[in-house]
Amino acid sequence: MTTQTTAPGTPGARKADATGGLLPLPEKAARALALGGSVLTALSTFLAWTWTADFPGDLTVYGYPGGLQVLVLVGALLATLVALASYGLKGLRWLVPAGADPALRLATLAVFATSWYTVLAISADLGGLVNLEPGGFLVALTSLAALAGALSLPFRRPEPDPADPDDTGWAKTRHDLAHAWATTKAVFAADSPRPVPALPPYAEILIIVGVLALGLTVFTYGIGTEYDEQFIGFLITAGLGFAALNKAGLISHASQITARHQNITTCGAFVAAALFPFTQTDDQYATLGVYILIFATVALGLNIVVGLAGLLDLGYVAFLGVGAYAAALVSGSPSSPFDAHFPFWAAVLVGAAASLVFGVLIGAPTLRLRGDYLAIVTLGFGEIFRITANNLDGTSGPDITNGSNGVSSIPNLDVLGFDFGAQHDLGGYTIGRFANYFFLMLIITAVVVLVFRRSGNSRIGRAWVAIREDETAALAMGINGFRVKLIAFAVGACLAGLAGTVQAHVTYTVTPEQYLFAGPIPPNSAFLLAAVVLGGMGTISGPLIGAALLFLIPNKLQFLGNYQLFAFGVALILLMRFRPEGLIPNRRRQLEFHEDAEAPTLLTKAGA
Repeated sequence: MTTQTTAPGTPGARKADATGGLLPLPEKAARALALGGSVLTALSTFLAWTWTADFPGDLTVYGYPGGLQVLVLVGALLATLVALASYGLKGLRWLVPAGADPALRLATLAVFATSWYTVLAISADLGGLVNLEPGGFLVALTSLAALAGALSLPFRRPEPDPADPDDTGWAKTRHDLAHAWATTKAVFAADSPRPVPALPPYAEILIIVGVLALGLTVFTYGIGTEYDEQFIGFLITAGLGFAALNKAGLISHASQITARHQNITTCGAFVAAALFPFTQTDDQYATLGVYILIFATVALGLNIVVGLAGLLDLGYVAFLGVGAYAAALVSGSPSSPFDAHFPFWAAVLVGAAASLVFGVLIGAPTLRLRGDYLAIVTLGFGEIFRITANNLDGTSGPDITNGSNGVSSIPNLDVLGFDFGAQHDLGGYTIGRFANYFFLMLIITAVVVLVFRRSGNSRIGRAWVAIREDETAALAMGINGFRVKLIAFAVGACLAGLAGTVQAHVTYTVTPEQYLFAGPIPPNSAFLLAAVVLGGMGTISGPLIGAALLFLIPNKLQFLGNYQLFAFGVALILLMRFRPEGLIPNRRRQLEFHEDAEAPTLLTKAGA
């Protein structure tokens, strides 16, 4: 069963009925209902939704949205703009280059889901609907009306497959469910966006600045959510809002513009990231920021091994541990058996070199294996490293790592007289300890991005891609598969060790239990691999965004207690089901999962 998303007259396109929506409303009335409901929803956020301030966010104030009301207001404004653009207003056509109706359905769905979640949360926390003010009832009704109007807009319905008259009741039910699912997908299906018109270079650069500013704002708001209900509302609004912008075609246009100015986009992204500590009033969220950068840098190193070379490494976190232990042992810790206090640049070289050596030693005898066998060997290496670090305690083995107690009291870095453990005043802003390490990790992340980008576009990078796509064919073309894979393994290990040297100083202590295969707290091998796959294998921004999400979301879902990993696992399964190529896939991998997608006119050497 297929859904028609191609233009009429396309060869192979199935006949479809385009005479109505999911709900029986005339098109003009449905469009007006969607617009009016969105406007009224936005206005309702300026009313009180409950009478007591016991619910987080203080939704009792008239004329000033707070807490979850802000999220509903943002979603309602987006839905209003898309609804106005659906009328073909000349000044808003740029907002929906791929069509307005699918984006309008998703935008109104985002507003409805956030509004009703808030109303139900108020009722559950405070003890019933009686705790709602008129504004709470109004936002529930208007958001429902807007969604009903959007779902009543006409769309191209897929033609059902013929049913077998001999089917049993269960087979008929499966047939009906399959058609219902195809119809649901058709409701949100969008056409290909119009090409981006030629713009002056300064205009495109301004667009890039706006996109980066929007990304920084969303990230800052998400990481700074103060209570559980607000974070869940943020996830709902941000997720469905991003989907709406994607269906509208804005994400595609933004991607095309940034692709024309890759160097400017990359530099701008690091500038935007460097501004993050200045948006915070204390060092609390800079802590999350530096851990996210450590996690993201290691994930980007793993992306060389998995995303470019196609080698499944299940023990990659061990290289992070090797770098951290090597740096901790020579950084002047009183727990270290070596009486050495190297400067930072020397400790970085020691950590990166130690990880590189271990990468070569582990890779040399094992990289002749393929597939599952290589994965099992790397998984064993990860566990061997952790067990060995536990046993080097002076009892079961030589006294090197201090066993399960680890290397503790690692001093803060001091580079050219700049103490990373002290607060510093910069332009009227107070930069704390974790903000100092955030800037340091940002520099290291930039180095890793540069290495990834240059290696991916080099001759060795093209050899990695050839090995990933078909190792037998690559060998037949004269590529030395073993040498190429060993280089990928060594480079990935070296980059992980580089991040490990900073992690040792940030955490003060390095213990074996920090480097598990799987656990509720990243980084571990399972989370690192998930970050690469979730973000998009073979890309630069994919693992960075995937790592940020995989670190931030579990940190914010701690209120779920024992159900935290369950909820997180369900979310990953759903994402891999509906977007297996990752959040930001390279074009080659996207075509592998979506054969009906339009073929690109140009692919980079790494397919990114």
